[in-house]
Amino acid sequence: MRLEELNKYYDNFKYGEDIFHNLMRHKIRNVLLISSIFDAYILEQDGILSEQLYGEYKQMNILDIPQITTVSFTDDIKKTIREKDFDAVIIMMRVGSSSPHYLCREIKEIYPELPVLLLLNKQSYVEILSQYPEKMSYFDEVFLWHGDTKLYFAMIKSEEDKMNVEADTEIGDIRIVLFIESAIDYYSSILPLIYSAGLNLTQELIQSEKYTVNKRLRMRARPKVLMAHDFENAVEIFQKYKDNILCVISNANLKIKGNYDPKGGIKLLHKFRDSQSELPLLIQSADENMKKFARELDAKFLYKYSPTLMHELRDFITNNLGFGDFVFRDDKQNEIARARSIFEFEKELEKIAIDSILYHARKNHFSAWLLAHSEVQMAKEMRKLSIEDFHSTEEIRDFVLKTIHEVRKKQNRGRVIQFDEAIFTEDDKIVQLAEGSMGGKGRGLAFLNALLVSLELENKFGEVKIRIPKTAIIGTNEFDDFLENNHLDIDELVKKNDDEINDIFLQGRLTAQLRQRLKILLQNFDQPLAVRSSGLLEDSQSQPFAGIYDTLMLPNNHPEPETRLHRLCEAIKVVLSSPFRTQARRYIESINFKINEEKMAVIIQEVAGSEHKEKFFYPNFSGAAQSYNFYPISHMKHNEGIVSLAAGLGKSVVDGERAFRFCPKHPRIDLMEPTKIVENNQEFFYGIDKSIETSPRITADDVFVKRIKVRSSHKEDVFKAITSVWDYKNLEFLDGKFIRGPRVFTFRNVIHYNHFPLPEILNLILEMGQIALGIPVEIEFAVDLKNQDSKAIFYLLQIRPLSLNKERIEIDQTKIKREEMMLITNKGMGNGIYQDIKDVIYIDPEKFDNTQTLQMVSELEELNRKLEKNDRNYILIGPGRWGSSDRFLGIPVKWSQINRAKVIVEASLEDFVVDASQGSHFFHNLVAMDVGYFTVAHNSEQSYIDWKWLSAQPIKEKKKYFVHTELTDPVEVKIDGHEGFAIIDKKQR
Repeated sequence: MRLEELNKYYDNFKYGEDIFHNLMRHKIRNVLLISSIFDAYILEQDGILSEQLYGEYKQMNILDIPQITTVSFTDDIKKTIREKDFDAVIIMMRVGSSSPHYLCREIKEIYPELPVLLLLNKQSYVEILSQYPEKMSYFDEVFLWHGDTKLYFAMIKSEEDKMNVEADTEIGDIRIVLFIESAIDYYSSILPLIYSAGLNLTQELIQSEKYTVNKRLRMRARPKVLMAHDFENAVEIFQKYKDNILCVISNANLKIKGNYDPKGGIKLLHKFRDSQSELPLLIQSADENMKKFARELDAKFLYKYSPTLMHELRDFITNNLGFGDFVFRDDKQNEIARARSIFEFEKELEKIAIDSILYHARKNHFSAWLLAHSEVQMAKEMRKLSIEDFHSTEEIRDFVLKTIHEVRKKQNRGRVIQFDEAIFTEDDKIVQLAEGSMGGKGRGLAFLNALLVSLELENKFGEVKIRIPKTAIIGTNEFDDFLENNHLDIDELVKKNDDEINDIFLQGRLTAQLRQRLKILLQNFDQPLAVRSSGLLEDSQSQPFAGIYDTLMLPNNHPEPETRLHRLCEAIKVVLSSPFRTQARRYIESINFKINEEKMAVIIQEVAGSEHKEKFFYPNFSGAAQSYNFYPISHMKHNEGIVSLAAGLGKSVVDGERAFRFCPKHPRIDLMEPTKIVENNQEFFYGIDKSIETSPRITADDVFVKRIKVRSSHKEDVFKAITSVWDYKNLEFLDGKFIRGPRVFTFRNVIHYNHFPLPEILNLILEMGQIALGIPVEIEFAVDLKNQDSKAIFYLLQIRPLSLNKERIEIDQTKIKREEMMLITNKGMGNGIYQDIKDVIYIDPEKFDNTQTLQMVSELEELNRKLEKNDRNYILIGPGRWGSSDRFLGIPVKWSQINRAKVIVEASLEDFVVDASQGSHFFHNLVAMDVGYFTVAHNSEQSYIDWKWLSAQPIKEKKKYFVHTELTDPVEVKIDGHEGFAIIDKKQR
């Protein structure tokens, strides 16, 4: 997949968003105000104009606040205009010896397209101008200011609307309010009211938007206001934009051919009514006798001197511009239903009488209401609705419902949506239950979901559903509220041990709002739940936190809803406590962060899988895949990736237990010989125990997850598709449903024979993720082969970056002298040079016993603590997998118990050979901290440890299993991460 292709898919994800970006492209950002010195002083006094104008814009959530440059007529105005790129000019009446219209004419001669407005500040000036109408023609508009800065706001917005109306009606089908008034004093008062009402109502409608930037973009879809001052100008605007006119507000007394006609506005609206019988009209007049003419036109009447003028105007805009509830009416205009939201609108449409649908369709009410709610795409589709195009009335209902559903599906798929009870009925969405950051893991999930729906992978793999599980995220605000509401002090918490911290958090109380939302969530999430951490620092590109924080599984099947809610709340509290636990604290401090810099979000997901025998719940198999392979073999390359698979839940993989590995680019090449595959075959798998009826105390130990012994009955049933029969006579695997014999996990049906296109899916997602993140990535996934509709499901669980140091360290292997090296390996992970290490801790090979690894942990922890106290790093050498939760495959240490190790070596012994531990969370945290990780095979010609030299060095401390050697001089460690080659030079020449 190329970057261009990924961008194309991402554009699909942003369905409809570009419309908002392309609206209101022309903005007035710089305004020149020309006035007398006195007027300039008054306007600049205490910054009154700029400050109040800023307040008007901020209140409307509009960031493009124009800068006003005030100059007096004594300044060189032409020079000022040449030196700065102005978008509009406002001239006040008093400009000294030069008249305003003369100044305007001079400016227009140089900049004919530059809007120039005349601003009057006395009523008497209106009378003067009326005697010289030819002089007013030089100006784009004339206004009368009574000291209210809302007029400046309306003046600027009015000019912007004129600049953008032609393009915006074409791009976004934006609607228009046509305001017709000849009197300067009156339209100067009413225009700010129209803008204020329309913008405030738009603000109310977009409050559900999650992000402020989206709110600002949606403000661009507000109806435009076009102003006309006479009959002829109004007709011209109407004819040009008649399909977009939302309503008309006109004065009764209107100029016709230059002369006032007391019924000019009435005549004009009769002309409009003949053209559009359902167009909302409003007649305003200082003469109450005009009310009867309004009734004849089926128009609203507004008395200019009414004490409730603003309220009446707002009601008209609310009801006719679609800002209020959608009121379903019958053909006699009686209210029969009401919808407050798009969701309620859709639900009412499903059952409303067809006569009501016909009534509103003829009047174009559907598209008007949707557009006012910034649903531009829905409104555009709805405008195509013509009654004559349908064979039956029910077809109209179906069309409207299908349009809403399809557009909303395209708009919202892959999104993080603020909590709405209705949203749980829709797929491909992540619901945010509390405000704040989603944390590292949450951000990764949201990004993953967005790309999944954009790539439309199910079209590429038709027999497989590819999705993330149902997901909800609790933002970090709940973490802050929990600490504050329960009076928890971070400085005191870090003094407690893990059990005490667990008890403190379990005694705390979540916010009432979150508990209520969780109750609704549980009505819609009916499978077992995974409650995961998502810290601000977690899974960042510089410091992965994999495995540091808690993930808890819940069966979510108790018959009592309150018990289910109680368990979920307890699991959330335990996850919220994660940063304060000993292991997490030490890790945060070791990467130079402070504990109070971390905040915790919580992810709630349905667990991927199905319920099987004995009431255990798990998927057929799970895995982790990396786009970069640190240990390529044969002709494989680093950038061709590596995959680890295990039956059941993914805990086997992430904890470093036995797993099956393969390269997705070379799925038919086994990484081990058949006999080794059999020897290292998975013996246990993990599942959620749904049979537990009691309510055990929720702790970080995941009490509902059980380690289950793999039996032959499992392999013959739920795991049959991922096993092969082992022919021990011929030392080969046999595949087929009807072949009898002992079965082992080989996954050949899904990686060799493509019964399930696992390699193809993984290659595409890994490539997509690496291009999108810009660095190598790791994903976790689960596969459910058997489900109700027979389609297999591939669940993506998370994505995170792999930390790779890209500085090239080159080692000339031809110049290496074996006798000068303490260690040589061609399976070295990491990258860099370390020159200050004098301490080595190693297992005495003669004393290693893999049944005693738990005792070895305590010895190693004590040695590590002593070196940590003295701020010394060391080299750690031992057999098997470091950090494995399977104590028979290696020493099951935690990072906090070996956190001073700068180089860690897995050294196989003649009687103890385990394949390398690539794939565990523990392993990644070592890489993130630039710790070298080496594998040395005991019988390899390329790898080597000088045990004889090492055992001859001075012993600092010797325990039952471990030896601590303190060298006289530091060794030099060199790691070429690109070649996977590493050496430890004794530096003793």
